[in-house]
Amino acid sequence: MDTNRILLELRAERDRIDRAIFALEAGNSSGRRRAGRPPRAAAATQRRRGRMSAAARRKLSRLLKQRWAQGKMKPREKAKPAQASRPARRMSRAARRKIAAAQRARWAKVKAQRKAA
Repeated sequence: MDTNRILLELRAERDRIDRAIFALEAGNSSGRRRAGRPPRAAAATQRRRGRMSAAARRKLSRLLKQRWAQGKMKPREKAKPAQASRPARRMSRAARRKIAAAQRARWAKVKAQRKAA
């Protein structure tokens, strides 16, 4: 098919679609479709969420206040100082040196294997 012929057919189809849209919009009383929030009449037709009665609201309020009061009535535990738990274990200098020497030996071994390979 020729490119010009394809363009001509696509433009004709676009014109047909535009005419159909115009005809549908003309049938609509409000004219063009507006963007954004729908008008009040359209919003009223949508399903409403369940509303809570005043009595139910009072009951819920009373129960929540009761729940908060129960939480406040419990005696608070004082924060324990950190020293009350087991003392921190400290490593001696000799032990630290021994570990460091072992680590250096491991790395020397790894480097020697890389160099040999």
